[in-house]
Amino acid sequence: MITKFTDVFADLKEKGICKRMVAAWAVDEHTIEACSKATDLGFVKVTLVGDENMIKVTCNKKGIDAGKFEIVNEPVELKAVAKAVQMVHDGEGDVLMKGLCSTDKFLRAILNKETGLLPPKGLLSHVGVIESPMYHKLIFLTDMAVIPLPEFRQKMKMAGFVVSVAQSFGIAKPKIAFIAASEQVLDSMPACMEAAALAKMCDRGQIKGCIGDGPLALDVALDKESVEIKKLTSPVAGDADCLLFPNIESANVFWKTNSKLSQGVKQAGMLVGTTVPCVLASRADSVDTKLNSIAEAVMFVK
Repeated sequence: MITKFTDVFADLKEKGICKRMVAAWAVDEHTIEACSKATDLGFVKVTLVGDENMIKVTCNKKGIDAGKFEIVNEPVELKAVAKAVQMVHDGEGDVLMKGLCSTDKFLRAILNKETGLLPPKGLLSHVGVIESPMYHKLIFLTDMAVIPLPEFRQKMKMAGFVVSVAQSFGIAKPKIAFIAASEQVLDSMPACMEAAALAKMCDRGQIKGCIGDGPLALDVALDKESVEIKKLTSPVAGDADCLLFPNIESANVFWKTNSKLSQGVKQAGMLVGTTVPCVLASRADSVDTKLNSIAEAVMFVK
């Protein structure tokens, strides 16, 4: 069973999985180091798109052999991002990765109707993975980066996305918790009402391949002692694999609280809903977070 990111690396190695990844404006140290480590671990072959001189200077500074990468020289940032997305659109890559470029430039290229990666009427969303020493397995969560206030139909699709990512990690029937401020079905809180409806849809197979429950407050979703104290009966509470948050603020705060105040936490994140998984890491994210995100994306490649 995969319970940490080192298990993911081992699983990819054991299965001999190696995918092609294109990195957009990949000129910074953290992106290149993460690409180098992923290449050494054997689960990607990487094309770096960006200013060739900047890439080689960075490689020299970090003691990385630039020859392990294919380098596509494009010294203009915006053109480099567009080129990277175009390459993946044309079938030259299985995974796209964001380098030092800003998120808005990256998303604009992905959403381009002619050369982008979002299918017609598709939904772009974000799925993160957290490895915490305080929890007994990986946590899959959505959406902390793209959809500010998802409508009910969007939540249905988001649930499908996060369940699919968990399944790609070998979880046959993930347990998904629909998070709200209370585990009570309160008509004064729209998030509670929608969570209850989503849970019922899981029961009826309208959201497929999972066991769902909600509304669940975060404590009962993840902590068995809280479940016992509150005398809650639930197939998900205390053992959730997936968390679907009611809005971007709650998901983002949970994500960043884990990254900044919880020692030993490791994270990964990617865009889903696109034709290929797209690694969307902050420019300030650590090498490990970017490496974990690459591994998450490779696991999810169809």
